[in-house]
Amino acid sequence: MSAIVFLIQCKDQKGLVAGITSFFAERQFNILHCQQYTDTEVGQYFMRIKLEDDGSFNHQQLEAEFSQFAATIDLHWSVRYSEQPYRVALLVTRASHCPYDLLLRELEGELKCDIPLIIGNHRDLEDMARQFDKPFYHLPITAETKQAQEAEIKRLLAEFDIDLIVMARYMQILSEEFVTEFSGRIINIHHGFLPAFQGAKPYHQAYERGVKIIGATAHYATAELDEGPIIAQDVQHVQHDNSPQDLVMMGKDIERIVLARAVKAHIEHRIIINGRRTIVFSEGA
Repeated sequence: MSAIVFLIQCKDQKGLVAGITSFFAERQFNILHCQQYTDTEVGQYFMRIKLEDDGSFNHQQLEAEFSQFAATIDLHWSVRYSEQPYRVALLVTRASHCPYDLLLRELEGELKCDIPLIIGNHRDLEDMARQFDKPFYHLPITAETKQAQEAEIKRLLAEFDIDLIVMARYMQILSEEFVTEFSGRIINIHHGFLPAFQGAKPYHQAYERGVKIIGATAHYATAELDEGPIIAQDVQHVQHDNSPQDLVMMGKDIERIVLARAVKAHIEHRIIINGRRTIVFSEGA
């Protein structure tokens, strides 16, 4: 079944649910699912509404009419059509566990998206890309070539009409200009339970601190390293006799799950960014 999904946010006010649902009912849309949340601390309202798309209403006309309606009550909104799957680019370095997992989930239909290319700053994962019949672009990077390398990444993203960029253990810091241009469209997996243990070796930091749990965090990339709005996190208990290498191996499983969960939420149009926080509506709707 084709569907249309609207994400809506605005200042909380009376009559929102009635007004929004009436707008769609008047145009003979069948509402398949509706989720809402009110942040009473700041008086903000958030909604995700999923409609059946039987093809009887022109998408351009729908957006034009909803835009007029939204202006009357100061709604901020976005819309996504299920017949247009997200096109996802993977940025990779040497670690294979996260990109391999995403490619397998795409192949098996768990992630309903298209991954048309993989970009790596090393050649280590070129065979993995070949295994999944994906083009692999090797774009090495140094301090001197960073600007040119990012320009080439942007060219490829435009050429392949990419909607979402996933840093699948891409161990490079993107420039402020790059993350600003693609704000809300870059998901990074950090191998640590943010905001604790930022930086390159969080599992070693966790070992040195003697923590009893380790975790991973998927978040939107921003100019501030490891500070972007968090989408998904998970943890695993560890023991005193686990070595740093044990923590790294255990962490790989958490990273796979957390990154896939975040990518799935994004491509299902279930996330609203609200400042430094995210509202992530429930799965399966």
